[in-house]
Amino acid sequence: MTTASFRARALSRRAFSLAAAGLALSFAAGAPLAAQSSGPTLVVLVRHGEKAAEPAGDPPLSAAGQARAEALLDALAHNPPIAIFVSPTKRTHETAQFVAGKFGVKPTAISLAGGGAAHVAAVAAAVLKQRGVVLVVGHSNTIPAIVKALGGPALPDLCDASYATMFVLQPGTDGKPATLVRAHYGAADPALGAGCAPMSPR
Repeated sequence: MTTASFRARALSRRAFSLAAAGLALSFAAGAPLAAQSSGPTLVVLVRHGEKAAEPAGDPPLSAAGQARAEALLDALAHNPPIAIFVSPTKRTHETAQFVAGKFGVKPTAISLAGGGAAHVAAVAAAVLKQRGVVLVVGHSNTIPAIVKALGGPALPDLCDASYATMFVLQPGTDGKPATLVRAHYGAADPALGAGCAPMSPR
C-alpha cells in the first residue's frame, strides 16, 4: 500500500485536483467518477472542522470551523457524495451541513456507543454498502482507524490542532490494494511540532 502525502494546489477557490502515487482523482475536470458495480468508487474522509470552546461536552463549530465546512463543499463540488456518514456530535453534522444541503443527501449518524472500535466497524460496514462517492466526517482518533478498516494503511491519530487533512481512498478491486491520497483543504493548519498532541474527547 502506498500512501502519498501532498498539498493540493488550488486552481481556484472552487476547483482543485488530487493526484499522487499513480492515482488521478479529478474533482475539477468535469468528468465525475463512475460508480463501481460493487462497493464505493471513492471515499473522502475528514475530521470535523474547528470547534467552539463551549459547551465542552458537545461543542458546535467555531467561525473557522464553519469556513472549513464551506471549503469542504468546494472540494466536493464536481463529485458529490451519494452518502454521508457522521458521528452523533454537533461538530460532525455541522461540518457536513453545506455538502448535505447542496446535494440533498441526509447525513447518517453512526452511534459512538460501544466504544471507538464498534463505531469504526459500523462506519466501515455502512460505507462498503454504497455505490459511488461517500463522505465520512469523524474525529481525530476515528478517521485514521476508519481508513485502515476500509483497506488503507495504519495511520496515527490526527493532531489536536490538525483540521485541514482530507483522506481520499479508492477501494481496491480485482485483487488490487486500496490507494490512499492525503490532501489538504480549506485554511492551512498551524505549523505542528514533532510531538503534536492528541486530545480526548476528540
